[in-house]
Amino acid sequence: MFLRSTALCVGLTTLDVVHHVDGTPAWGDKHRAVGGELLAGGPAANAAVTAAALLGSARLLTALGRTALAGPVRADLAQHRVTLLDMAPPDWPVPVASVMVDVRTGDRTVVGAAPAAGPDGRAAPAAGPDGTPGPPADLLDGVAAVLLDGHHPALAAAVAERAAAAGMPVLLDAGSWKPEVVGCLSNVTVAACSADLCPPGVRRAGDDPRAAADLLHRHGVPTVLVTDGARPVFWSVAAGGTGTVAVPLVTAVDTLGAGDVFHGALLAASASGVTGLVEAVEFAAEVAALRCTHLGGRSWLRDSALRTHADRLWSDTP
Repeated sequence: MFLRSTALCVGLTTLDVVHHVDGTPAWGDKHRAVGGELLAGGPAANAAVTAAALLGSARLLTALGRTALAGPVRADLAQHRVTLLDMAPPDWPVPVASVMVDVRTGDRTVVGAAPAAGPDGRAAPAAGPDGTPGPPADLLDGVAAVLLDGHHPALAAAVAERAAAAGMPVLLDAGSWKPEVVGCLSNVTVAACSADLCPPGVRRAGDDPRAAADLLHRHGVPTVLVTDGARPVFWSVAAGGTGTVAVPLVTAVDTLGAGDVFHGALLAASASGVTGLVEAVEFAAEVAALRCTHLGGRSWLRDSALRTHADRLWSDTP
C-alpha cells in the first residue's frame, strides 16, 4: 500500500546513450566525443525524475523488463527516487536511444527505436508479469496527479479512467499525434503540446496553436498548452480565454529532455495543489530553463536553485 502523496507518470522508458560533441559528425566519419552518459530516458521517465526531485518521490508505470540493458535504467531511476512499476515480462527489450548533444549550442539530436514492442511483436503490455490484467489495484493510492506521455496506450487509458473517476488531474504530454490516445482525451485535464504536434487536418501546433487547441477542446480537453522552445507558452481554456506565458531567457548548454522536464514540473505543481494556470506554467518553464543551463541529463538536479523551486511548492501547499 502506498501512503505518501506523490505523482504518477505513465508511458515510455528507454536507455539513452548520450554523447556530448563539439561539432556535427559527418556521415561515415569518426568523431571523438568530449563526454557522455548512460541513463534512463523517455518522456515519462524524465518527467518522473523531475517530479521526484520536486516532490520527494514519483512513480513510473512503464514497460522495462529485466534484460541486461534494463539494469542501468533501473539503477538510475532508483537513485533519483522514482518507484518503478514494471508491466513488462522479463524478456521485454528496453528501447535504446542514441543521442548527440552539441556542447556549442545545446542542441540535441535523438535517434530512437521504433515504439516499444515485446518479443512477440505486441505493441504494449496489457498485463503485469504475473498475468494480472491492468495496472495494480493500489496504483493511485497517495497519488495527487497523473501524467501520460501517449505511449503504452492501453495502460494510459486504464489509468486515465481511474484517475478521472477519482477527480484527479490528468496531464498529457502531447509531443506527437498518436491516434490510439484519442480515447483518453475525455479524461485529460491539461494537454501540453509541443510545437511540432500535427493533429489530423490541422497545421503544426507551433504555427497555429489556436487550431490545435480547438481540436483538443472538441475532444473534451479543458486546458491546452503549446510549448515552443524559448518562445512564450500558449494557453487556451475551453471555457473561454487564451494567452501566453513568457519563458526565462537563458544560455542553453543542453536541451535534451527539456520538454520532459517542463511536463514533470507541471505535474509536480499540479500534485502540490497549484491551481493557477499561469502560475503553474511559469513554474514549469523556470524549472525547464534551469535544466537547459547544465550539461548532462542529471547534473542540473544538484543545482541549489532546484531546491528553491521545490521549497516554493511545499510552502504553497495547503
